Amino acid sequence: MRAPATPPLSSGILTDVGRQRRLGVNQDAALALELPQGGLYAVADGMGGHAAGELAANLALDTLSQHYLSGRGTPPVRLAEAVQAANLAVLRHAVGEYAGMGTTLLALLVDRGAAIIAHVGDSRAYLLREGELHRLTDDHSWVAEQVRLGNLSEEEARHHQWRSVVSNALGGEERVRLELFGLPLRAGDRLLLCSDGLSGAVTDAALLELLLRPQPPEVVVRSLVNAANDAGGPDNITAIVVDVLRDQRLPHYALPPRQVDGPLYVDMLLSAQRGSSPLTYVLLILAYFTLLGMILVPEQRTVIGLLGVVLLGGVLVAQRVTRARLGRPPPRPAPLRAAVPPEREARKTSG
Repeated sequence: MRAPATPPLSSGILTDVGRQRRLGVNQDAALALELPQGGLYAVADGMGGHAAGELAANLALDTLSQHYLSGRGTPPVRLAEAVQAANLAVLRHAVGEYAGMGTTLLALLVDRGAAIIAHVGDSRAYLLREGELHRLTDDHSWVAEQVRLGNLSEEEARHHQWRSVVSNALGGEERVRLELFGLPLRAGDRLLLCSDGLSGAVTDAALLELLLRPQPPEVVVRSLVNAANDAGGPDNITAIVVDVLRDQRLPHYALPPRQVDGPLYVDMLLSAQRGSSPLTYVLLILAYFTLLGMILVPEQRTVIGLLGVVLLGGVLVAQRVTRARLGRPPPRPAPLRAAVPPEREARKTSG
């Protein structure tokens, strides 16, 4: 009797109001949706007076999941379209007492052996791989821009009075600006999605220490939330941890590369994703001339056919190698290593 196959993923999800929010309102929301080939996970951090932030965050995640499930096209296209649909849903509800509401949105789509990330705002995605913690996203905020320009240190940004001022969110304009990129996954990878209620209260070095614990995701998220509350819990706290339990093949579509210039308008991203790549034309031309040669020189059709198959296979292999290179985790900032004591690493990242 064959043993049951190991599931590809394991996840834990937790959101908490924190310790300093008045009236106990949690404007964070989280999503974990199991899919046939993986899962869709997301964190939204709402903003706005009264109950507007809570509404914006939940509305965004409801729309995201519904639109993704009903969408067509490749998963990156469906994910970008779902983020745009969530943006419009928030924008259209931002009237009357909800005027001015908005929300950040960070979504992770795991499709077989790949992760695709859609990012708007200052929630963060991290990848723990082989003892190193890679931060996958850059904050869309005023203080983050000052850090990139060298005007603020990471530690100064953490305590700055404008640390919660985001420069990009859902509900601000008709077309959302987002970052969309993918990377291959490996067995043993651990992914973290979190709102700034966690990343703003707990250092990356402390996150590394907690994520390295050999515990299931549902235990790890509780430890992360407890750490944020122990640090004062100044904001709502949300954490999603996803463990990759086994290797899977990469999907057949090209993973979107990381944008070096920050978020782009969704129509520009969709145009790039839907547009025919040069590789498509190369494949069509090779197939055309292979068939033409077999028709015009029938006595050599076996040789011509084999040559065509070899050339087509070579192009596809080259595509896969390129896709893997594009999908590697971004090198910045430098990953935290488990071998470095947390105190030393905290001083290094704060300078």
